[in-house]
Amino acid sequence: MSILDSKIPKGPLEDKWSNYKNNINLVNPANKRNIDIIVIGTGLAGGSAAATLAELGYNVKTFCYQDSPRRAHSIAAQGGINAAKNYQGDGDSNFRLFYDTVKGGDYRSREGNVYRLAEVSGNIIDQCVAQGVPFAREYGGMLDNRSFGGVLVSRTFYAKGQTGQQLLLGAYSAMNRQINRGKIQAFNRHEMMDVVLVGGKARGIIARDMVTGAIERHSAHAVVLASGGYGNVFFLSTNAMGSNVMAAWRAHRRGAYFANPCYTQIHPTCIPVSGDHQSKLTLMSESLRNDGRIWVPKKLEDAEAIRTGKKKPTDLSEDERDYYLERRYPAFGNLVPRDVASRAAKERCDAGFGVNKTGEAVYLDFASAIERYGKEKAFTSGHKNPSKEEIYKLGKDVVESKYGNLFQMYEKIVDQNPYKTPMMIYPAVHYTMGGLWVDYNLQTTIPGCYATGEANFSDHGANRLGASALMQGLADGYFVLPYTIGDYLAQDIRTGKIPTDTSEFDSAEKEVTDKINKLMNAGGQHSVDSYHKKLGKIMWNKCGMSRNAVELKEAIHEIAELREDFWKNVKVPGTADTKNAELEKAGRVADFLELGELFAKDALHREESCGGHFREEYQTPDGEALRDDENFKYAAAWEYTGKPSEAILHKEELIFENIELKTRSYK
Repeated sequence: MSILDSKIPKGPLEDKWSNYKNNINLVNPANKRNIDIIVIGTGLAGGSAAATLAELGYNVKTFCYQDSPRRAHSIAAQGGINAAKNYQGDGDSNFRLFYDTVKGGDYRSREGNVYRLAEVSGNIIDQCVAQGVPFAREYGGMLDNRSFGGVLVSRTFYAKGQTGQQLLLGAYSAMNRQINRGKIQAFNRHEMMDVVLVGGKARGIIARDMVTGAIERHSAHAVVLASGGYGNVFFLSTNAMGSNVMAAWRAHRRGAYFANPCYTQIHPTCIPVSGDHQSKLTLMSESLRNDGRIWVPKKLEDAEAIRTGKKKPTDLSEDERDYYLERRYPAFGNLVPRDVASRAAKERCDAGFGVNKTGEAVYLDFASAIERYGKEKAFTSGHKNPSKEEIYKLGKDVVESKYGNLFQMYEKIVDQNPYKTPMMIYPAVHYTMGGLWVDYNLQTTIPGCYATGEANFSDHGANRLGASALMQGLADGYFVLPYTIGDYLAQDIRTGKIPTDTSEFDSAEKEVTDKINKLMNAGGQHSVDSYHKKLGKIMWNKCGMSRNAVELKEAIHEIAELREDFWKNVKVPGTADTKNAELEKAGRVADFLELGELFAKDALHREESCGGHFREEYQTPDGEALRDDENFKYAAAWEYTGKPSEAILHKEELIFENIELKTRSYK
């Protein structure tokens, strides 16, 4: 075990980033033309990085498994992006955003990285407005803001419930300009299969053309992984079905440490599971908690009557409803952080108060908001004595203007009108705070290999606050990596083109083709999906919203057995030299079967509760997370040794000089 150096600059917190930029090595424009960079993933982190690096003059190759960068999973983000511009005049600042993010992550993130994130957040909004991103605006024409969980200010910029889509189109348009200039070569429908190391440095990748099946070699002076998170290890999650851990995991196998895999976010506002037929879950934006009130019946008999269809939620009066978040957390109410809201929903449902047929759902109700907005609209329109119908219509129009596409989506999936009857929601796997360990430069433990956005671990600690994923992805891509990667590449101005006809590329390609052949020749009878579903059930039941030592040990054993069975008995139809979706899935599930075991190992070793990692043995008398700062105030970075069970732990001690460590309270 070693103590990792994060390379955070010395000096006052607010000066670290500026002083650092003033002293790093630079690459002059003429030399940038001779340097190649590979970017894996073209979502917000990868798209913004690729566009910015190409605009600076580097030669960039981008790789994505989708048919277009526009289909990156960033497009699914709904509610907004945080920035400390204080347009509302409600007391926001860079320090407040920094503080809320560290506290929201349950004091398990780096001060230096998080303050930098807060510091550049305002630049992101300016950049995106200049690109034409249609952020919502208030009456006077200024950009509008709304609140998200875990904060007492309104700092979230949004474009209805399509914020991720609009931001991605901005990054995509910037990419397209560079493609048109010839500075970006886009390799769509390509999957990265391995990182190639030459002299200990990342010097290229092996990729598979997903249309022809051809295995390709691509070289570069540096490789940037912006390939997203690993939530699909649970099979059912809010992630796109294609989202996977392959790029990050293959880099891990080559020497990049994997940090805090057990830090996984369960989002409280998702459409509940309806049966075994589902292959993914649908997120309902956290922004809905601005106006929606979460409740369950106060009486068990009412909950039972609703489950059996004898009562409707609208039959229950206010006195018969338990607005449990408002009751338990009066200061933040329905806007507590995601981990807190998720556990509270689970607690109520486990106690028998769930409201759908499976007993695993709570209500998100907009009746109060519709009435409030309707009365306000009527009053400002001069209607001093409006009817109930008029109040409803006016209020519905306001809610529709804010959340219309989300309500439409819910109605299409559930076939219920959420304006007239409360939405049903339940927690689901959404985001992963763990990822490849990176230093302050966003460089992994492999020199020349960088990780940005959700693929790294650096900014969110044990729980991510809502609307911070888009902020981190764009901060890394537009404003951090383009500086820090230059410090590394300054030593490569005389290196010249990296050849691909070397023993290192030969060896990496052989390993890739051997693995593909092994999958194709397994000769079993069970589908890839059957193994993925089994893994997902182990993960959800034993590594999900709450964990304990007994079940984590069982999970480690069961996942290892499942992995062994997978390699013997999986059936991958078709051939490897053509388009083969089952082969693609098989490679990804093989990696999930290794990651899942490391996930459980990480959760077992961390004998405390913090953020999204809730160990049942470590909780306060009233059921809140109980941290152990004396023994676990560190990031856990795991080194691959051949088997997940034998991974070696390295620690990065977390130092808090600007924030007092205390029990996180939202009461």
